[in-house]
Amino acid sequence: MPTFEITPRNKVKRLAERGKYDKATIYPIVDEAFICHVGFVQDGQPFVIPTIHARHEDTIFFHGAKASRLLKYIEAGQPLCVTITLLDGLVMARSVFHHSMNYRAAVLYGRGQVIEEPAEKLAALRIISEAIMPGRWDDARQPTGKELKATTVVAMPIESASAKTRSGPPGDDDEDYALPVWAGVVPIRQLIEPPVADPLLNEGITVPDYMADFVNGLKP
Repeated sequence: MPTFEITPRNKVKRLAERGKYDKATIYPIVDEAFICHVGFVQDGQPFVIPTIHARHEDTIFFHGAKASRLLKYIEAGQPLCVTITLLDGLVMARSVFHHSMNYRAAVLYGRGQVIEEPAEKLAALRIISEAIMPGRWDDARQPTGKELKATTVVAMPIESASAKTRSGPPGDDDEDYALPVWAGVVPIRQLIEPPVADPLLNEGITVPDYMADFVNGLKP
């Protein structure tokens, strides 16, 4: 996959050796996460808003109510910064100074575009839905015209991006390796548990296969 050009905007400065600019590293981070954080500045005040997202090729999508501050800002064509972080472990060194975390983080830059055409909006909502739970879109009721009008959907072409990652054991000072202190990594992973049925669920409706596969890590 191609690599984003390294510019002052996306260049990783601290611990630059951990920076990566190829889409093969960046996009899997984006796709694995359920939540991103969108940063913007309005009237001199910075805001960072968590929201659901999904990526299709070189575009990231998110949606929300028309009245939200973030979506009004996006409609004005202002620049955005989208961040995503996946935590993989706590790194316990022999010294507190060298404690760290194993992580994968991505930062994306671009300008949002509000999708107005109904068919395009539905297609974008399908992308978001399928990113959260593959197979759900065709199983559940589709949005009504009223619901569609009440929802703003934004497409942000990814103009620039970078990733920063850390993996592996701690790195202690040479003189500390002899200390009688346990060192290593405490792995962390997101646990998906079996579905819990709605108390009002009609009798006889079972968990669909696509959801059971998702829980068991068999995403298509």
